[in-house]
Amino acid sequence: MKRRLRIAGLLALPMTWLIGIYIFSLVMLLVTAFWITDPFTSKVKPGFTLRNFEQLFVNPAYLSTSMRTLGIALAVTVLAILISVPLGIFMAKVASPWLRALLAVSITLPLWAGYLVKVLAMRITFTEQGFANWLLAPFGLSGPGFSVLTVVLTLTYLWLPYMAVPVYTAIRQVPPNLFDASADLGAGSWRTIASVVLPIIKPALIAGSVFTFSLSLGDYLVARFVGGDTQMIGSVIASNINLNPPLAAAYSLVPIAFVVIYLVSVQRTGALERM
Repeated sequence: MKRRLRIAGLLALPMTWLIGIYIFSLVMLLVTAFWITDPFTSKVKPGFTLRNFEQLFVNPAYLSTSMRTLGIALAVTVLAILISVPLGIFMAKVASPWLRALLAVSITLPLWAGYLVKVLAMRITFTEQGFANWLLAPFGLSGPGFSVLTVVLTLTYLWLPYMAVPVYTAIRQVPPNLFDASADLGAGSWRTIASVVLPIIKPALIAGSVFTFSLSLGDYLVARFVGGDTQMIGSVIASNINLNPPLAAAYSLVPIAFVVIYLVSVQRTGALERM
């Protein structure tokens, strides 16, 4: 009995936070999505209507924004994987200790600065007089400016540590003799990565992708500062949160649905069980 009381006392604060704040806020978000906004007074009235969800499927602007946001999140995740895997192999198996430490600091450096500072730094980089245009000008080229590509690059810069760190940690645990055995069997570098490294570090890739995918889905300031006229789900939610809170609440469930679908798909592969 005393043991149960001690456990209950230990879990009281975290469970209060989890149920009383986190879960309750999500429940209220779901409830608000069914409420009604008076078209004349713009006041929100408790009730039940599916019109807010209907708008998400009927309005072409909302549909295109949802698909664009999904595409951006997937592109960020793929780009982060393409950077993290070869970088992780180099750091774990090739780089000297001092170079490994330098790269580790460089990878985690974005986590040391404030979010807005990093976004503004990328905005300055891709302005008309920015570093990107200066670097490409001798070749007769110009940077992407404020576009979807810049949004993808900026989000990758922001969330890369969440992919690179678990991938590097997983690769460090790969026995060196596996690389030697693969080479002895005639496999090249790319074949070794595809057949040996990727299957072993798959749980780390899944863990990192959950962060990069979900964080990219929920972002909206990046699109605002470096995306030009690019709209993401977060942009639409932010513009409607005061004008039409029920519609904003309904649209907020879209990225949650995307993440749930992604997690269910990953669960079917069995990767989550090995995390």
